[in-house]
Amino acid sequence: MNNVIKAGAVLTIDLGAIQQNYQTLADELSSGELASVVKADAYGLGVNEVATALSAAGCNTFFVATLEEGIQLREILPKATIYIFHGVLPGTANDLLAHNLIPILNSGDQIEEWQSHTTELAGLHLDTGMSRLGLTPDECQATSEKLKNYNINLVMSHLACAEDPAHPKNSEQLATFNDLRNLISAKHSSLAASSGIFLGADYHFDLCRAGVSLYGVNPRPAIPNIMAQVVRLQAKILQIRSVDTPQTVGYGATHQAIKPTRIATLAIGYADGYLRSLGNSGTAFISDYEVPVVGRISMDLTTVDVTNVPDALLSTGALVDLIGPNNSVGQVAEQAGTIGYEILTSLGSRFERRFVMEWN
Repeated sequence: MNNVIKAGAVLTIDLGAIQQNYQTLADELSSGELASVVKADAYGLGVNEVATALSAAGCNTFFVATLEEGIQLREILPKATIYIFHGVLPGTANDLLAHNLIPILNSGDQIEEWQSHTTELAGLHLDTGMSRLGLTPDECQATSEKLKNYNINLVMSHLACAEDPAHPKNSEQLATFNDLRNLISAKHSSLAASSGIFLGADYHFDLCRAGVSLYGVNPRPAIPNIMAQVVRLQAKILQIRSVDTPQTVGYGATHQAIKPTRIATLAIGYADGYLRSLGNSGTAFISDYEVPVVGRISMDLTTVDVTNVPDALLSTGALVDLIGPNNSVGQVAEQAGTIGYEILTSLGSRFERRFVMEWN
């Protein structure tokens, strides 16, 4: 059997770890159901494999962003309850109905569009302080009488600052959500996503929506992460060379050698989702040896300083951990000046993808 890695980098996704994270979050709930958010191709990790694993772990309710994502997910999970965050856009109601998808209605226009086609179940989004999608408190008041006679399966909102438990906006949004949901007759209520789950029972209601924490990102950044690590990203060494002062590395000459240095060039770049902002700030690992990213990230290449790595660990084709046991998604995000969501959803299509069930 030929086990040669043909791609320049390998992305390993532990589906067992995703299942474990689902159970960890479910165990935090005081009551109600835990749904899974699998939008954006399951945050870049592969919706077919991820949704199937979550269903096997006991998840029955899923959220995606778009109609197209919903249709794809319906083919994977014929019996699941599937909500569409973007709601119903003009001309899409018949497709939503045909695929048994439930739109989250975000505005008066969407309510009218949906009502013109059906009285089937739908969700309703209330804006309690994000100023994005959803009915404002005034709009909710104005339409509450009309909505009382409408079949609403779920009323939901979204917390703006849930990752900071002490932020006063959390309790403000909770109070607003309670006021507004009492105006509307809905079967179920949902406020908390990943971080909101850890704000306590008052935020749980009937349904919580687990998102990025399923994929290993810390829902409580101020304390150690209890979520299992899901992804490992490794890139091949293409070449190793020695440089010395006054030689520079990469575009723009942003890194200059100040002593004899060994540079390994890796087969990964920003076209693969290894963000350009990691230039001169990111770190990678060869075994337990930390190696800094030096110079700018190119479209297809990244350079790291391997001066302190033993020769026995350095060879053309050897794999270097960019995300791995010593370097979590959250750490990489911090080095890049972004968040774990962007790291995951930026992961490219040129990797060799491996799905494993290693967590137990």
